[in-house]
Amino acid sequence: MTEFNPYAGNILVDGLGPILSRFDRQRRLMMIPTMPKDAIGAPRHLRLHVLARLRDLHIVRREDLRVADSIDLAIRESYRYRDPRLAATWGLVSAEPMLMQAPRAPAQSMVISGHSGTGKTDTVLRILHSYPAQVIKHMSFPRLEGPHFQMTWLCVDVPPNGKAESLADVLMQAWDDTMTRANAEHVPRFWRTREAGRRDGARMLEEWRQVATSHFLGVLVLDEVQNLFNLPALKARSRRGRVDASDDSACLELSIVEDQVLRWILTLMNTWGIALILIGTPDGVQGLMRRLAFAERAVTGGYHCMRVFGGMQDEEFSDYFLPSLTAFQGVAKPLHVSPELGALLMELTAGIPRLLVALWVAAHRVAYEHKADTLTEADIRKAAGTYLAPVMPAVAALRSNDPRQMRRYEDLLPRDWDVWSDLFAQQVSAQV
Repeated sequence: MTEFNPYAGNILVDGLGPILSRFDRQRRLMMIPTMPKDAIGAPRHLRLHVLARLRDLHIVRREDLRVADSIDLAIRESYRYRDPRLAATWGLVSAEPMLMQAPRAPAQSMVISGHSGTGKTDTVLRILHSYPAQVIKHMSFPRLEGPHFQMTWLCVDVPPNGKAESLADVLMQAWDDTMTRANAEHVPRFWRTREAGRRDGARMLEEWRQVATSHFLGVLVLDEVQNLFNLPALKARSRRGRVDASDDSACLELSIVEDQVLRWILTLMNTWGIALILIGTPDGVQGLMRRLAFAERAVTGGYHCMRVFGGMQDEEFSDYFLPSLTAFQGVAKPLHVSPELGALLMELTAGIPRLLVALWVAAHRVAYEHKADTLTEADIRKAAGTYLAPVMPAVAALRSNDPRQMRRYEDLLPRDWDVWSDLFAQQVSAQV
């Protein structure tokens, strides 16, 4: 029996492969590195390099699967409205108003928020790389002669200065680099614009959009969206921290660097059929969500919060992440895994996945400095106080769940506490 295909006949969707079940998606996204058996007897300086493989650890959480569903739906639906067999599609590509009048819903957009180190970007990239190809070469294409290249996804970081010219430059470079990797004969499209003496950010963004539309870009990922805003200085945030956190009138407002960037993104969401993923820390996402016209369009494909682990009572941590992490031990006498060990790791990392991995690797580095070929809880504490010392104050602020402490770190605390308090609903147990 032939499996039902809601996008049958659409050449743009065919290259994405089959629609996966959550079970199949989980198998593709899961990555659990294992310590080679012969590595334990190797010299410590060689074992240290094996430990670096632990950085590839990725335990698929429920939110990861929800994000995967949202992305897959957004890409395939964007192509449903841009089926190259339809005349309206070519009106969109050529921007001919008469051909663009067919009724259609805008492409889906989504927002992914979370503290640094919670796996926002890693999750999205793993999902995107699970598709067969980033660039698909069609040997024949409707209404075109010869081969045509389709780009399914593109991911860039919003540049630190948040300006339209810089964003356009990043998009253009990423586009040409990606096309060149897929096609050795690709001639860079944007080199003249990028090397021009005087550059107009708005025109550059529109030029990039025209090329992306003609090559049927499925989804654009804009990471580090907090860079679109000017962040308040530490002195101002500290002054705000002395004010009652419930006093909304005293909140520090983020100011947009260049409003034309948001206008361009809004037009992209409304008009051009390209799905959009916005990724950022709570402060940047909060800045975007304060504009209703933008917010209601940005979450048509979903809002996803990548949370820190909530302690030993969090089954995703205690049943899956902790066993996978602690199974990777590069010592002759492994450390016994216990609830107390899990509580210690939570205490020193606030449940941030990236810090958990970094601390575990750093603890081995400490362990390799003493004679006994073993790993101890003392090694873990020493690693936190040495290799991870610069982040310990931020960890303490996050564990406290205290707005006044967290406000010292611009990417920890949203300014609208009542609306966004769910971001911090899972806090570390007081006993940790």
